[in-house]
Amino acid sequence: MPDYSLQLLIGAGITLLLGVCSAVFALTAATALLLLGQFKSRVINALIRIYSVFIRGVPEILVILVTFFGAAVILTKISGSYAELSPFFAGVLALGLVFTAYSYEVLRGAFEAIPIGQFEAGQTLGLSGTQTFFHIVFPQLLQRALPGLGNLWLILLKETSLVSVIGLEELMRKSSLAAGVKHDPLFYYCYGALFYLAITAFSEVALKGVTTRVNRHMAPVKPEEN
Repeated sequence: MPDYSLQLLIGAGITLLLGVCSAVFALTAATALLLLGQFKSRVINALIRIYSVFIRGVPEILVILVTFFGAAVILTKISGSYAELSPFFAGVLALGLVFTAYSYEVLRGAFEAIPIGQFEAGQTLGLSGTQTFFHIVFPQLLQRALPGLGNLWLILLKETSLVSVIGLEELMRKSSLAAGVKHDPLFYYCYGALFYLAITAFSEVALKGVTTRVNRHMAPVKPEEN
């Protein structure tokens, strides 16, 4: 096996863990924003919209840098001595914030496509608004949003490479270190690319399985009639 194979494998594990943690953060926060938006408050909806537009309009690497160094400034002021977030947690926070905005837009689009009759059905059954959302609306929301969320996951996996700029030794950073030590950048960057492709291929298979499982228990989504 080529030198640094183990190090690149460790880096791939960190990349996958970073992606999973960021995705969980983003989906949880995006769902919370979607629920907040149902209060029909102009102020809340305006703030959500500003956040979404701002985050999606700023380069991801800039969000990562601002999060990492901004957190260091805040923590230093609070503690009275220099302190900073670890590169991993700063990466999760930054990527989570970025993909919260994108996930929210996917969920909002899926939510708006659900017929109003589904909400009325929940009221007819005597369910509360929260029960209607989680028992009737959310499964249909997930079915409609899954393709978009799957694409975001694949994008997120590649965006984890940007966290290397703040020192996290994920797959991209490990590849760069190996290339520098061995003075063979072409080989080690291509070698690292194989790990990314392996993770992506596994994700594609897993997403296909999840989609099949979700659709198995629900009626297929029909296109809206004009």
